[in-house]
Amino acid sequence: MTFRTLELSPPSPTMEGLRFVTVKSPALRRRGDLTLWEPDHAEPGNGPLVILLHGVYGSHWSWALKGNAHRTAARLISAGTVQPMALAMPSDGLWGDGSGYLRHGDADYERWIVEEIPAIARKVLRSVGNHSSIYLSGLSMGGYGALRLGALHSAKFRGVSAHSSITEIHQLGEFVEEPVSPLLLTAGCTSVLEAIKAHSRNLPPIRFDCGASDPLIEPNRALHQALDDASIEHVYQEFPGGHQWAYWEEHLSDTLRFFAEIERQR
Repeated sequence: MTFRTLELSPPSPTMEGLRFVTVKSPALRRRGDLTLWEPDHAEPGNGPLVILLHGVYGSHWSWALKGNAHRTAARLISAGTVQPMALAMPSDGLWGDGSGYLRHGDADYERWIVEEIPAIARKVLRSVGNHSSIYLSGLSMGGYGALRLGALHSAKFRGVSAHSSITEIHQLGEFVEEPVSPLLLTAGCTSVLEAIKAHSRNLPPIRFDCGASDPLIEPNRALHQALDDASIEHVYQEFPGGHQWAYWEEHLSDTLRFFAEIERQR
């Protein structure tokens, strides 16, 4: 994939391996931003890539600077709990309070994630190649994006994991200022359950979790029950905690271990 412009931040020892990218995105029809990270002394090759999607109000720096995602990954890699894996942490395209990672009339925030982020990672990261496994995860709105896009584009992702997820488009309206009803005209299937059921024969491994004190706990329980009723294989877990960064930082390790186990079985 060709990008007209791609600006990459210089390496800095103070940034713990984080690199920042601004790229002119054909899908967004403007510039887009993402944060990248790969382990120290990463070897050239086709190592796994984990894409982490942020929630409403956030941006590409959220997972790294609020959630310490790169430190969690580095710790698990150093301990030998997971194999070396790179992280790509894109913005959602920065529409309103949150794009939902959906296709809008003026920009395709879905294609930005599914096609362009892996392509950028392959251009910038030495450990990511054409045959790398791509994994997708996210929190809240990003959990919605991970579950929905992972189902709709199942051939592109080897595994999906989500935290504290929105499960239906109308739930996004509880967080954002902008009306979400116009998105129904352009985005296609906006229900996580419908997307998963429509592609149930070709799904990658799926897990999701939610805090017992999270305001989205009931939608997550309902999704779990509906998938059980439809005999669709998945992993669902509940933990203490709410809709907050302390919870997501703690349970990112569950996601990375889940992906590592899938990768071992390749």
